[in-house]
Amino acid sequence: MCGTCGCGQPEDAVKILKPGEEEHNHSYSHDHKHDHEGEDHSHDHNHSYSHSHKHDDLNHKHDHDQHQQHHEHDHEHHHDEEHHHDHNHHSHDHDHSHGGRQIEVEQNALMQNDMAAQRNRGYFEGKGLLALNLVSSPGSGKTSLLEKTIKLVKDKTKIFVIEGDQQTMNDANRIDAAGAPVVQINTGNGCHLDADMVNKAVKKLDIMDQGILMIENVGNLVCPSLFDLGESKRVVIISVTEGDDKPLKYPTMFETSDICIINKTDLLPYVDFDVTKAREYASRVNPGLKFFELSVKTEEGMKPWIEWLMNKQKELTA
Repeated sequence: MCGTCGCGQPEDAVKILKPGEEEHNHSYSHDHKHDHEGEDHSHDHNHSYSHSHKHDDLNHKHDHDQHQQHHEHDHEHHHDEEHHHDHNHHSHDHDHSHGGRQIEVEQNALMQNDMAAQRNRGYFEGKGLLALNLVSSPGSGKTSLLEKTIKLVKDKTKIFVIEGDQQTMNDANRIDAAGAPVVQINTGNGCHLDADMVNKAVKKLDIMDQGILMIENVGNLVCPSLFDLGESKRVVIISVTEGDDKPLKYPTMFETSDICIINKTDLLPYVDFDVTKAREYASRVNPGLKFFELSVKTEEGMKPWIEWLMNKQKELTA
C-alpha cells in the first residue's frame, strides 16, 4: 500500500500486461466455498471480520455492576493533585504519538521510490532513451497525443510506451494499433505509477538502445506529482475544456513539471478558456515551464512538439 496517499493493495495485485495477454486473477474476487453435496448449501465466506466470543456463564461472566462499583471505589481514594496530574500527563503523551509515525512512513515510502527512480534514470541514460512522464487529469487527451506522436516520429526514431491505468487494456490496445511496443500497468486501486512499477514494465517491454520512452501516468493531478519515475522530463497536459486556473488549483504538479502542453486548441472558439491566463498562472507556479499549444485532432501546433522531442533525444546520443 502507498504510504503517502493511502492508495493501493498488495504488490501482486498490480498487473503488467502486453496487448493480447489476458488477466485471469482479479484482485477483487471473493473466496466463496459452496457445499453442493446433499441438501446443505451453507456458505463459508471466511470473512476476516467475523468473530466468536464464547463465555462460560459460571467462570467468564462480566459483572458490570461489580466492575462499576470497583471503579468508583478506586476513584474515591485518589482525589488528590497527583492523581489528576497523572491522568493529564497520560493524555498529553497519547496526543503526540501519531503524527510522527505518519510522517515517518511517508518519508520512507518516498525515499524507497526515489532510490528506484535513480536506478531507472541511470538505465535510461545508459540506453540513450529520452524518458517522458506524461501526467494530466482524465480526458485531457494524453493517449490521443501519444497516438499522433507515434505516427509522426516512428519513421525517425524508435518509440516505446508504458501505459498506466487502474483497469482495462484499452489504452495499450490503442497504442499497439498505432505501431509502438507497449506494456500496460493496471494499478488496481492505485492512483499513480511508481518507480518500481516502471522498472518491472521496462523489463517486460524489451527496450532497445536509443529512442523515446513515453510513460502515460494514471489520470490524476495530485498523487503522481510526488513520485519520480526516473524520467528525463515530466510533461503536464491540460486541455481547453478544463479550467484555465488548473495550475493554481494543483500547483505541485505544475511546479514539478518541465513541459506544459495545452491541448484541444481547436475548441477555443467554443469554450471559456483563456490561454494567456493559463500560461500566466502556470508560470507563476513554475517560471521555468516550457509551453506547447496544439490540437491533436487537427495537428495544428504538433510540429514544434515533435521537433523538441527529436532534438532532446539526439542530445542524449550526441
